[in-house]
Amino acid sequence: MKLTDSVQFLKGVGPKSVENFHKLGIFTVQDLLLYFPFRYEDFASRSVFELVDGEKATIIGTVVTPANVQYYGFKRNRLSFKIKEGEAVVAVSFFNQPYLADKVEVGKEIAVYGKWDQAKQQLMGMKVVAQVDDGLEPVYHLTAGMKQSQLVKVIHQVFESGLLSELPENLPEFLIEKYRLMNRQEAVLAMHFPEDMAAHKQALRRVKFEELFMFQLKLQALKNKEKSGRAGLQVIFEQEEIDKKISDLPFELTGGQSRALTEILDDMKSPYHMNRLLQGDVGSGKTVVASLSMYAACLANFQAAIMVPTEILARQHFANLQALFPELQISLLVSGLKAAERREILADLASGHTHMVVGTHALIQEGVDFYNLGLVITDEQHRFGVNQRKILREKGQNPDVLMMTATPIPRTLAITAFGDMDVSIIDELPKGRQPITTRWVKHEQFSEVLSWVKGEVANDSQVYFISPLIEESETLDLKNAEALFAELNDYFGLFAKIGLLHGKMKNDEKDQIMQEFKAKKLDILVSTTVIEVGVDVPNATIMVIMDADRFGLSQLHQLRGRVGRGTKKSYAILVANPKSDSGKQRMKIMTETQNGFVLAEEDLKMRGSGEIFGLRQSGLPEFIAADLVNDYNILEVARQEAVEIFKKADEFPDLIAQVNVEGGFD
Repeated sequence: MKLTDSVQFLKGVGPKSVENFHKLGIFTVQDLLLYFPFRYEDFASRSVFELVDGEKATIIGTVVTPANVQYYGFKRNRLSFKIKEGEAVVAVSFFNQPYLADKVEVGKEIAVYGKWDQAKQQLMGMKVVAQVDDGLEPVYHLTAGMKQSQLVKVIHQVFESGLLSELPENLPEFLIEKYRLMNRQEAVLAMHFPEDMAAHKQALRRVKFEELFMFQLKLQALKNKEKSGRAGLQVIFEQEEIDKKISDLPFELTGGQSRALTEILDDMKSPYHMNRLLQGDVGSGKTVVASLSMYAACLANFQAAIMVPTEILARQHFANLQALFPELQISLLVSGLKAAERREILADLASGHTHMVVGTHALIQEGVDFYNLGLVITDEQHRFGVNQRKILREKGQNPDVLMMTATPIPRTLAITAFGDMDVSIIDELPKGRQPITTRWVKHEQFSEVLSWVKGEVANDSQVYFISPLIEESETLDLKNAEALFAELNDYFGLFAKIGLLHGKMKNDEKDQIMQEFKAKKLDILVSTTVIEVGVDVPNATIMVIMDADRFGLSQLHQLRGRVGRGTKKSYAILVANPKSDSGKQRMKIMTETQNGFVLAEEDLKMRGSGEIFGLRQSGLPEFIAADLVNDYNILEVARQEAVEIFKKADEFPDLIAQVNVEGGFD
């Protein structure tokens, strides 16, 4: 038998159970060996004198009284007997497991795993342990219709057959020695059946390093492939033209913006393919940097495209670009266009008449062809799947790629998780921006909030009210928003004009309401979270978030970033009575800092890496043992080692050959 053979050839795996193995992602014998338990039960025997009340443990003793089963009520019974362990005689009880009586024989030794009851000096039995010398027993994630014992038996069978010796070592010898790692075969054995927790710890350390190192090798390989295999476009433009455009801006670029722009333009000028992530906190002015990059591409006679997640945002970008570059032909491609209008835009793109295009998903549909696409920008990259980004990229001759995100990915993770991309960070806000004051109030104080809001509206301020998110249903979201809308109308009456925005509206309805709010025809806008991304209303200075504890930190931060876009003092009011400690913690952190990167680090600590920045959608692999956050130190070491390996690639041909870069992380 070989490691590549199907698990169906193992004894005890029938056609029915083979399906269950497949559901767990186990197809071959090697998959089975690498399917690790997530915890262990400790069945190493203990003395009753060491136990504390409620502790689970295994006690080994000699049976001194025969098993007695008492029945009471339907299918309810208790099996009891006594065992002698050293000097102590211990009572043992099992509920509703009368069949265990067969295993209890006076004078024979028995090992019982159970929960110790100090007051009664008795063990509430959970199972009779077969092998007395069993130490740690693995516990695996299962699918319905599978038993732990079945899986353990099959894994034992593979180890007993000696197949483990065929599992090849996949780490270079010098790394194993340098970091004192277990070899692969020892580690796999100790992951399933460790002698003790110390052995398991060493095995886990080895497995985590291996996973993260292989991940980093793949990222480095992708990076190298981008740089060497496919030459990029060399975008040659006059720097003076860019500088003139910058000096014409009605504001000065911040240091962060200038730095990011220089990094992007240097990439575009180089013969290599640009693959860059531009991160900026909410309101840090990424759009201007992106616009100037698009301008550079146009100066070099290339076309530039920017894809955004919503129509409202597309229109906003379109208006900004038209104001900045009146001399260029700029198109807006969104889904609701009239057929003739759409035909004309597509013809202009294909003929090269259009210099810049702003669009939503409509940009990646069939029939959208470019004359000479040189730069592709995606805004809020985690909202687009990896494949959608790929389609847009393939519309040109390998155009340069810039992704923008306002979801601050902690610096620590950005470099490593997006290791195949270069990262630019804008970490300061534009001059004249007022810091936003954030307050956390309880529901009981809501009436005070309303009277304060009334005063601010009288002073010509505009206000957002965000109604809470209910995961399960858009209908409930809408109900909540409508109830809040009605409550505010009751309170303000004719004093204020109030609008309502929610996810079930058609795009043009949403647009219309946003435009009315922007044009000051509305004083208050009640909304579900549809305004989260990028909409600019400089006069809106107050953001009231209801049941704020239902949102994660990064989402609260995104929402808060909708105000404070003008020069007036702005406020965010979090209305919440959080029940959990983490909810209280989130409210507290929000009032203490406005730095999105600090918040993202905190969010990471509180929630783990799976939920942050849509990791699940970002196309990163799922790890078996490693965790991008908790194992950050190992991740960083793995990254440094992977970079070094690629510097000396010719010394490690076998290692690099096993890295598959096709398809990225799709």
